[in-house]
Amino acid sequence: MNRTEFISTIAVILFVAFCLGWFSNWLINRFTRVSQSDVDELDQMAQSLHEVEEIRDQAIAYLEQREAEMANQLSQTEAELRAAMEGLRDARTEAEELRSYIERQNSGS
Repeated sequence: MNRTEFISTIAVILFVAFCLGWFSNWLINRFTRVSQSDVDELDQMAQSLHEVEEIRDQAIAYLEQREAEMANQLSQTEAELRAAMEGLRDARTEAEELRSYIERQNSGS
């Protein structure tokens, strides 16, 4: 094999390698290309996700507000219950004192 044949063979091998590389690149790009419908679908899903997140945030805010209202109402109810229990305790004490007084009046008479 002389020098000219060697150079020609190397040139052909390099050209074939270049063509195979180019074809492989084209084939990979062809199969991995994202279509416009896929992009549109992703945009639609992103918009839906954004809307759902806004609704979730509104629901969380409503629940926090409602929880604060219920906690306030509970504390008011507990305060009213304590006041009623104190009033009942005072009324029982007064009733017991009146019974004692009546018994002493009846015993003394």
